[in-house]
Amino acid sequence: MSGQVLELLRNWTPLLLAAPWGAVSSPSDPAAAGNDAGAPTARTPGGEGEPHSRQRDARLGSTDKELKAGTTAEGSTPTALGKPWQRKPRVEVMDPAGGPWSLLPRPCRVLVLLNPRGGKGKALQLFRSHVQPLLAQADVSFTLILTERRNHARELVQSEELGRWDALVVMSGDGVMHEVVNGLMARPDWETAIRKPLCSLPAGSGNALAASLNHYAGYEQVTNEDLLTNCTRLLCRRLLAPMNLLSLQMASGLRIFSVLSLAWGFIADVDIESEKFRRLGEMRFTVGTILRLATLRIYRGRLAYLPAERVVSKVPAFPALDRQDQPGPVDTHLVPLEEPVPSHWTVVPEQDFVLVLALLHSHLGSEMFAAPMGHCAAGTMHLFYVRAGVSRAMLLRLFLAMEKGRHMEYGCPYLEYVPVAAFRLEPKDGKGMFAVDGELIVSEAVQGQVHPNYFQMVSGHVEPPAPLEPQPLPSQNPQQTPPPGEPL
Repeated sequence: MSGQVLELLRNWTPLLLAAPWGAVSSPSDPAAAGNDAGAPTARTPGGEGEPHSRQRDARLGSTDKELKAGTTAEGSTPTALGKPWQRKPRVEVMDPAGGPWSLLPRPCRVLVLLNPRGGKGKALQLFRSHVQPLLAQADVSFTLILTERRNHARELVQSEELGRWDALVVMSGDGVMHEVVNGLMARPDWETAIRKPLCSLPAGSGNALAASLNHYAGYEQVTNEDLLTNCTRLLCRRLLAPMNLLSLQMASGLRIFSVLSLAWGFIADVDIESEKFRRLGEMRFTVGTILRLATLRIYRGRLAYLPAERVVSKVPAFPALDRQDQPGPVDTHLVPLEEPVPSHWTVVPEQDFVLVLALLHSHLGSEMFAAPMGHCAAGTMHLFYVRAGVSRAMLLRLFLAMEKGRHMEYGCPYLEYVPVAAFRLEPKDGKGMFAVDGELIVSEAVQGQVHPNYFQMVSGHVEPPAPLEPQPLPSQNPQQTPPPGEPL
């Protein structure tokens, strides 16, 4: 968070501490909740590198002489990349099918899906001033499409001829990347479609995925135009890295794929309820945090998880949850929701929570370094939860410290963290909202597992995470003496 944001939160602290505890209640204005896809907007006419309709196929051509000569577009400013935290030789990564995951070709051709209503609504302007000049210099040609409504990006990639592109570039917040991945996984050829390289260019409010990729590249934590420029330079360098994919199964039978996170409770409330403040940019989350701290809610539910250290085999002893009516990989760690979790899972004894967060990456926002413990290993994710009883003052301190990733140093007895391969969360009485990659999801029982190195993204992370190694089962039955996780 910027100094202005931190000062605002500190000034509000006396009011937050004086505010009464709020009862469990329904979120305000859920109908207003949306994602970075935004409201419908008219298409911009096509041209050389211009936004265009599906009937017009434009790309950056030889007429852009000034850009190809290296002239910076008006309004473009250089940014300091910061000091890398590690520099290692590039390695070639192999995908599960045995093919290489390494570099995009040069020259390369990309499809850019841009949400003109994301964040502060300046994405198209920023593309012209900060992205297009760098792509021209790097010999990256593009076709630009403006998304017009929620789920438009999903519809586009479901019907797109993917062979025309070397990569799909999403310039928006995390919500549109969520749409793109779920669109690819909904295709009849999903097994090959999901291998199409993806790239995230931040132009939304949270930009957590882009911030994580910026961190993996070894750059200092930056925001706004600096973050956009860093991520564009990663695209120009063409390096690809494998990413974990989270498969979620809902009680209703719905299957969703997540590229970033699932949140329940406090974080989901802030994410969804702050949609009405979208024009404030990243400040919307500060305002949402203040409002939610003033009337803190408690959520009842049951939480269980499979610790990464207890993954015993890629082929479980019980039948895997294989939904033949739905596309996607088999969830080998999951059993049907109506059945108890397997015996080697951990069941959390408490049922009153302030928040639960399953996170695949390092950042929860461009200024929220939520997982400083490092890059997730293949097939694992970070699981955080805060039990009821934490004070508003402590919760505020944790969120303030999260800017630099120092919240783990407080030793808060209510905050638990454990790396996991799968989890199950069953809300009581349908209370609380789920936010999956920032998208509002109906509150119902959900379980999920991580699929390792399942798709490729443009990234500066040159060393792939180590695969998850099978471990022997513990001697005791964790359901009889369930450890709540490793306290911080």
